[in-house]
Amino acid sequence: MRILVTGASGFVGSKVIGALAAEGEVVAAVRRPGSAPWADGEVLVPDIGPDTDWREALEGVDVVLHLAARVHVMRDESADPLAAHRQVNALGTRALAEQAADVGVSRFVFMSTIKVNGEQTRGQPYQGSDIPDPRTPYGLSKLEAERALAEVANGSAMEAVVLRAPVIYGVGAKGNIRRIIALIRRGIPLPLGSVRNRRTMLAADNLVEWVKAAVTSRHLGALPVLMGDPRPVSTAELVLRLAQGMGRAPRLVNFPPRLLGLAGSLIGHGDDMARLLEDLEVAPSLDAFDAPPTLIDPAQALQELGAASGA
Repeated sequence: MRILVTGASGFVGSKVIGALAAEGEVVAAVRRPGSAPWADGEVLVPDIGPDTDWREALEGVDVVLHLAARVHVMRDESADPLAAHRQVNALGTRALAEQAADVGVSRFVFMSTIKVNGEQTRGQPYQGSDIPDPRTPYGLSKLEAERALAEVANGSAMEAVVLRAPVIYGVGAKGNIRRIIALIRRGIPLPLGSVRNRRTMLAADNLVEWVKAAVTSRHLGALPVLMGDPRPVSTAELVLRLAQGMGRAPRLVNFPPRLLGLAGSLIGHGDDMARLLEDLEVAPSLDAFDAPPTLIDPAQALQELGAASGA
């Protein structure tokens, strides 16, 4: 089996390519030569958009794993963020899917985002059957990409598998978790002890298992596959597990979450604080494949991340 991986040089690509090596020949689509040394081979694709020519990259390919995207950023400085996201994520995905179907690719695995479902849950976890409710240009562009892929697949023999990912964590990942690790290392008290939210995340090791299943196993339905760790965690548990792995005291301080949210808004970090306080729970699609992924508990994954991050 020959597998083409886009976005191969990124955080997710670097995690999954090694695991896919046992399944066949992995070819990385890269913008710069030598940027994905973990792949069996590379093909140069300078940019991704509606006019990208994928013929060389798709030669002899059985499965496409499309990870590349214009990612969500907190403070997008584009004149038109939706148009910028749409150019790469929606129109670029359609172009790749159409060319893949034309040359006989059998399966197209697309990395989407839980932001297609929405930004937070209230009592019920997100499921693959939910009506999409994206609230950001990134989430909307990914939904458009999913629909474009489905349209191409429905008109061809190519199978489409959509994976929606929550926040992914592991060594090398950016975002709130990396900032929390830095604060724990510095011994700074964190006013998160009273936060009892329910947030589904995705450990890098679990991500690998989901992707392997999507590439190699029989897909049992047409719904998007919602990925995630086997259970949600609260922000307080997140801090506790990371600190345990680092061999540090968590230094959690109880403070009313509502006041934390207000304080975050007043200093211009309301969105960052929301991710620490609100629920975003996912019901992972464990029945989506005939060989379900084998997942580790987030307590173990967070402790391992803490240990790898050092004291």
